Amino acid sequence: MADADALLESGVPSHLPVAPGSMLQPSSPAPLTPAPAPAAAPPAEEQVMTLVDHLSELRNRIFICIATVVAGSAVGFYFSGQLVSILKGPLPPLPNGQERPLNFLAPGEAFFIYIKLAMVVGIILAMPVILYQVWRFISPGLTPDERRIARPWVPVALLFFVIGVAVAWFVLPFAMQFLIGFESADFTYLPTADAYFGFITTLFLAFGLTMEFPIVLVLLSKVGIVTSQRLRSSRRIVILGIAVFAAVVTPGGDLVSPAVLGGVMYLLFELSIRLVKWGGH
Repeated sequence: MADADALLESGVPSHLPVAPGSMLQPSSPAPLTPAPAPAAAPPAEEQVMTLVDHLSELRNRIFICIATVVAGSAVGFYFSGQLVSILKGPLPPLPNGQERPLNFLAPGEAFFIYIKLAMVVGIILAMPVILYQVWRFISPGLTPDERRIARPWVPVALLFFVIGVAVAWFVLPFAMQFLIGFESADFTYLPTADAYFGFITTLFLAFGLTMEFPIVLVLLSKVGIVTSQRLRSSRRIVILGIAVFAAVVTPGGDLVSPAVLGGVMYLLFELSIRLVKWGGH
């Protein structure tokens, strides 16, 4: 080290020239190659729900729906007295002009009738929550486009259900007039409360659920299952199916209820064809 320092102090260059081609000539530096880009991190795997997770979520959704129905039923039970008075309105009076009584045959039958009416009111009041919970359960299984298409139809389904119940209320007096119109001196209609309110609630639910008919067809068209051309070509079969369905689902055996329900369903079917066609299908 001392010799090297002495050379530097005396002015001797530390790097001596080397003749070309000499063994001592330093080799030219190798060209620099760009460092390979770091491998992209693999995308994180989408979280996949197991069967247990699906069942747990379904249980939670059902629990919310049941709790909402129970809360709505409590409201319906509180107003059950006023509700009975309103629902008795379409019942025609006796031939002598007196109010037609509603009878019950078992000691606890009247109590259970109030419970049934309260439950129907609870279902109607809880319908927005029920539809929302159904949507929250099925939406994760849909693509973003399918969710975007189906989301606006959720509130429309609720509106159609309310319209169906209103149509049932409009039809009820005519159905009762037809059914009791065969009353005579030999036959007197003495309705039981259970049969009468069972008839009303079944009619309301039948019309309310039937009004969801076009929404189902439109959503099926959005996922490519049905088209307007296919619906038009199946018109005869659909009319026959509507007639059979309306006759089976409407209670009472009268001609007014199935005729009105079948007519409403046919109009909804024609409306569905227009909606599907306007949607490009």
